Amino acid sequence: MRIRHPKDFLTGIMFVLFGTAAMVFATDYPIGSAAKMGPGYFPFALGGVLGLIGLVVLARSLLWATGANAWPSLRLRPVALVLSSVVLFGLLLRPLGLVGATLVLVLICSRASSEFRWREAVLNAAALTLIVLVIFVYFLEFPV
Repeated sequence: MRIRHPKDFLTGIMFVLFGTAAMVFATDYPIGSAAKMGPGYFPFALGGVLGLIGLVVLARSLLWATGANAWPSLRLRPVALVLSSVVLFGLLLRPLGLVGATLVLVLICSRASSEFRWREAVLNAAALTLIVLVIFVYFLEFPV
């Protein structure tokens, strides 16, 4: 069988793996039934839905041609920037607070894009920081 759309193939595999992992980890908690759901019910069901979506995308990549057939290149810089920004957010949350850590997170994540512009990144960081403050501090009253 020939892979007709490599991006969909890789995406389908990723969805199936994440869905399976969610279902496996959900079995550590009582699942219950539809009438009396336990804490593992929702993650198990969500993992199943994600796995099914992955199977559909995987089948589509094998059965139907949908466009460009080039295998996607793996770009490590964006992955490293996004992952490092999340780690930095966790490390900087206490010393800088929610505002500073969120600004750092958004600015570093913005650098991962090939269309990065400082002005847009700063405006985006300010808007997202304001949204985070309103949601977590004002509405949810988290003491962050």
